[in-house]
Amino acid sequence: MTRLLASTAIAVTIALCTPSVTLALQPPAPAPTTDSAFDKRAAQLVDLLAGRIAYTDYFDPHFQAAVPEPQFKAFSASLIAQYGNPVAIDRATRTHGRSGTVLLRFERGIATVLLDVGAAADARVTGLRVTGVTVANDSFDKIAAEIAALPGQTGFLVAELDGTAIRPLASAAPDRQFAIGSTIKLYILDELAAQVAAGKRRWSDVVPLSHLSFSSTATANWPVGTPVTLQTLANWMISASDNGATDTLIHLIGRAPIEARMRAAGHKDPSRNTPLLTTVEAFALKGDNFADLRPLFVRGDDAAQRRLIESNRKRLILANVDGVSFTEGPRFIDSLGWFASPNDIARLMVDLRARGSKPLLAAMAINNGVGPVAAADWSYLGYKGGSENGVLSMSLLGQRKSDGKWFVVTGSWNNPDANVATEPFVGLVTRLLALAANQAVKPAAR
Repeated sequence: MTRLLASTAIAVTIALCTPSVTLALQPPAPAPTTDSAFDKRAAQLVDLLAGRIAYTDYFDPHFQAAVPEPQFKAFSASLIAQYGNPVAIDRATRTHGRSGTVLLRFERGIATVLLDVGAAADARVTGLRVTGVTVANDSFDKIAAEIAALPGQTGFLVAELDGTAIRPLASAAPDRQFAIGSTIKLYILDELAAQVAAGKRRWSDVVPLSHLSFSSTATANWPVGTPVTLQTLANWMISASDNGATDTLIHLIGRAPIEARMRAAGHKDPSRNTPLLTTVEAFALKGDNFADLRPLFVRGDDAAQRRLIESNRKRLILANVDGVSFTEGPRFIDSLGWFASPNDIARLMVDLRARGSKPLLAAMAINNGVGPVAAADWSYLGYKGGSENGVLSMSLLGQRKSDGKWFVVTGSWNNPDANVATEPFVGLVTRLLALAANQAVKPAAR
């Protein structure tokens, strides 16, 4: 079934290199005496990414074992989504015969690729790594136009965070409430960290895994009651968007405190998320098995919705969720789920950073959502994304290497009529992040 609340932490710029121990296992063979194997394979990069050369013909078995073909194809698709189609090789420079650097031109940028070629007779590639991409003449206006052209509703914000001040660099529909999927989990993380700071809990506290859910990458099929620490639950919830960890934390620290934290963090329409639904409750209410309760919930005010959830707590369980309902397309994304505006997310990032919690920031940085190349300009980069059918949300908190300034980059895409494509939106948000890494920030007016 489609993964409701699945994390959008997509490794857009996966480091595609075989481990050195693997390379050492290659059988030695004589090197070609005519054309350079490196030059030949470098020249084929455009055709490889365009799908005109077979993956198995280009990469040696050691590379194929380390980076399976589906992973490489996802990587290629992400590169093309961000930077357009591969066009040409600008330069290929050998460093020691079979290794070197290739400047690979795309329609919207130039990638620096480190390439290693094996010594076997067929001279297939043993290592490929993208270490950076330079985008020429990109701008916030260009990206904003591309985001606006996506079907459905979109919004984004790029802003410097200076203490509690939020200084926008670029935005579109920054106050509109969007369905954000798992991005809501940052509010849960915020409240958990607040309870730790207040001495109510410790990150090392061991608690039982009490509530299982769908799309739980970390806790799938784990026994209920498995002892785990609060920090482990937080890491799973944020880095893998694990729903079992999420629901366990909601039941442990309480809906009401999380809702209060949301209000304290500056959410401008907290009623959209009150009562805060667990992931199982959201699955249930969106599914066909609960068509009787859904209209009552949608029409009810906060108090009525809370009563409905409480009075049906024995029905709204994982065993009663109709997974088949989620196989076709968006399900009530305008009225059921979790919602926030880009400005709400920016205010939340201010709150998260101000908390000064190392475990909190570490949880957000486990999976930075954009990969090592896009993260290269940042001394810290934290991320949370969210998705379901028709919903995609990406939010990043970063500290810039060049000057230590902090930024938020957040974007949402909702389409109630059709599923949304991940790769183009990831590429657009990654380009926003790249501009933020190099954008001069005007001083605040005095």
